[in-house]
Amino acid sequence: MTKLIVGVDVGGTYTDLFVYDEATGQAKVGKVPSTRGREADGFAAGIAALAPLPAIGAIVHGTTVGTNALLERKGARAGLITTKGFRDVLEMRRRDRRQTWGLTGTFIPPIDRDLRLEVTERTNPDGTILHPVDAGEIQHAARHLLAQGAEALCIVFLHSYANPANEQAALAAACAVWPNPHVTISSDILPEIREFERTSTAALNAVLQPVVGGYLAKLDTRLRAEHFAGEFLIVQSNGGVMSVETAARLPVRTALSGPAAGVIAAAHIAISAGFPDVITGDIGGTSFDVSLIAAGTPALAAQTTLDFGLVVRTPMIEILSIGAGGGSIAWVDKAGILQIGPESAGSIPGPACYAQGGTRPTVTDANVVLGRINAARPIGGSLASLDVAAAQAAILRDVGTPLGLDATAAAEAILRVANARMAGALRLVSIERGHDPKHFSLMPFGGGGALHAAALIREVGLARALIPRYPGVTSALGCVIADMRHDRVQTLNRPLATLDGPALHAAMQAAETELSPLLDRAGVAFIARRTEHALDMNYIGQTHTVSVPLPDTALTAQTILAAFETTYASTYGRLMPGVPVRILNLKTTIIGERPKIDLRALAPSPATTLDAARRPPRQVWFDTWTATPVFDRLALPAGSTIQGPAILEQPDTTIIVEPHTTAHTDPLGNIILAWTD
Repeated sequence: MTKLIVGVDVGGTYTDLFVYDEATGQAKVGKVPSTRGREADGFAAGIAALAPLPAIGAIVHGTTVGTNALLERKGARAGLITTKGFRDVLEMRRRDRRQTWGLTGTFIPPIDRDLRLEVTERTNPDGTILHPVDAGEIQHAARHLLAQGAEALCIVFLHSYANPANEQAALAAACAVWPNPHVTISSDILPEIREFERTSTAALNAVLQPVVGGYLAKLDTRLRAEHFAGEFLIVQSNGGVMSVETAARLPVRTALSGPAAGVIAAAHIAISAGFPDVITGDIGGTSFDVSLIAAGTPALAAQTTLDFGLVVRTPMIEILSIGAGGGSIAWVDKAGILQIGPESAGSIPGPACYAQGGTRPTVTDANVVLGRINAARPIGGSLASLDVAAAQAAILRDVGTPLGLDATAAAEAILRVANARMAGALRLVSIERGHDPKHFSLMPFGGGGALHAAALIREVGLARALIPRYPGVTSALGCVIADMRHDRVQTLNRPLATLDGPALHAAMQAAETELSPLLDRAGVAFIARRTEHALDMNYIGQTHTVSVPLPDTALTAQTILAAFETTYASTYGRLMPGVPVRILNLKTTIIGERPKIDLRALAPSPATTLDAARRPPRQVWFDTWTATPVFDRLALPAGSTIQGPAILEQPDTTIIVEPHTTAHTDPLGNIILAWTD
């Protein structure tokens, strides 16, 4: 029986789908509008349009439900039980402030103060329990939180990373009176030193459990009711996938899961195309997400901040996001300066050109007014056409008139400002982190990435743009090829000089034993499994650490020191001889490798010709109105070269080939875009 694998990425504006037939190697793609607040509807509608559920062997889902709930402060009402004296860790944070200068700004903690209770317990940093928990005190606190309307419970005790016994005892006591499974303890989420990051991550997990867990349960029930009998997996922010059961228990790991899937796909495409060093630029309807991939490996971050004070410390692909997507609203501030975003028109009501009630101008409206987007053939196919007059009116009213520009000049100004903001994000992940952009290619994806690619590579000085075969659904493709992955961090906090080799080996084995069942319970067939270990290390007296992969040789103080010095020198360019070295954390990753798509299956048909790919030309603004050749991108033969200006159209995106640029189709169907002057 044919086995289909479906990747579904639910974004703020569109739900993207990629369907891969393992038997034939063929693929189908689709985009449908996201139904905000009813994401499951758009999810189900998209799948129904592309494949019958009984024929699907696996559905892999990237979701922004959890991220949106946190950013919009629409998570569940949660309660916190913590060690006496540490009730306000969530508000004290790291003594940071929303605005660097001045004393203005507000912060709303994820758990209100009246829902944060203290109990008597104490564990030393070495794991010695000074004061065990009182089960009765825990249950009294839990009942009080329930009476206050708490839907989820979070338990965070000081130094539980060193010994989780008190948290585990509190969990058992609380579960005896708590009416639902939404109970989180920090030692399960992050058994790592530093109480704020651990408290924040555990609290955000608790806030998300009813929201994400409820969403996934409804979705799973709906799929099963419609005779789906395959695997249902969720993308994590580390670029791996996990079971629905694990995602419902650890929803904080779904933060940024959709963009992470896009980066995984980008790495696979880049390696296959022979350009392993790329910077991704995912332009959707709401945001511009940027990530750097060096030697085919995405950069991982130990933590991220979703919004001011909302810190998630869990391994995740390093992604920088700014509000500069296709739906980002253009506006003129009180100083008369044109601004783009961060507010977005989303899919409903959408840009003014959608004619669905949106009246404010967006980046998409500017592209429509300048002829860059074909108003008669909208991306995604959900609209029959776009209203150019409405886009012109919105741009003229909100941007043109305040700045003394006509609609065309105002639209061009919107694109220039948007491109400048995007270029700044690209420089931040490259130049400002020591990478020379001329050694990197830009990989634009999302519905709007290819519209801006030529302008961005010129402004930043990147070598070229590598545009995937289906850029508008790259994140959905990433869902299909992502491996199953689980990470665990355990604080050791000891000088390297006192290393106990057998104890370190035992800790590694214990971590692997804890993680392996997560792969077993997922019910997924893997082509291989592997385990990776690393240590967070630094010189004693430092705060920040470097991640040191453990060598395959025998683990001694000497071999680990050599590995640390190699990593430290490559990161900072120098060593500190004579300063003692500390091991802070042991990090363990277990990976179940899933089959990868051979991208040759997506290559153009050998029977295609350049003439067959031509469409009627149209007027497009390139400093002046220009009669511009238009091509069906998916019908372009491999090896074809097109001189700009030109427009390459396909259902999920539009590629702008600026004047003085060339677009070349490689054997896999990717477009290589480069400037010729």
